[in-house]
Amino acid sequence: MSGGHERLERNIGLMAVLIAAVISVGGFVEIVPLIVGSHMEQPAPGVVPLSAIQTAGRDVYLREGCYNCHSQQVRSLDDETLRYGPYAIAGESVYDHPFQWGSKRTGPDLSRVGGRYSDDWHRVHLMNARDVVPESNMPGYPWLAEDRLDGDEVTAMMTALRRVGVPYSDSEIAGAKAAVDGKSKLDALIAYLQSLKASPREPIAAAMNPTQTKSAP
Repeated sequence: MSGGHERLERNIGLMAVLIAAVISVGGFVEIVPLIVGSHMEQPAPGVVPLSAIQTAGRDVYLREGCYNCHSQQVRSLDDETLRYGPYAIAGESVYDHPFQWGSKRTGPDLSRVGGRYSDDWHRVHLMNARDVVPESNMPGYPWLAEDRLDGDEVTAMMTALRRVGVPYSDSEIAGAKAAVDGKSKLDALIAYLQSLKASPREPIAAAMNPTQTKSAP
């Protein structure tokens, strides 16, 4: 075995061919499902574009680097689905530019955090996390409560997102400025966190296997 390995290392041409073959197979496995699987490109059932204030909150989430400590990707492992809920699927992120999957978890995954806590809980947690989670090492963001949203900026965000495929209507974009008037960046971030919820599982399975029918028990 060691002799064969040594011969392979000395034969640059053969090594180049084998490397190309491995890359080709890996690329095939990764790319083909994205091409033939329409569910990869279509929104999952229940997934809709973020509202104006949720879009602003997502921008705050990105600006403050929340993705450095929190993923939004529940893997199909028992310990993850038991803790966080249904595993993540591609259709849940079709309107995310960029997506927030990630794997770094200094803090918990946030894919399913929407509705688990009240707005007041999130407000206290974001101001000073240790008031509700004593062992937390998350920094506080008290300035977000003072910073007001810029309606023109939110309008520009939604316009840019429409250009890359998010189906905002003219009326939704036109009403963005009024929708966030007087709202703080803390309000927006809380609205975004509350939007992070699981999609129904059965409709997704049916969409992925349209020829499969489910018989009554």
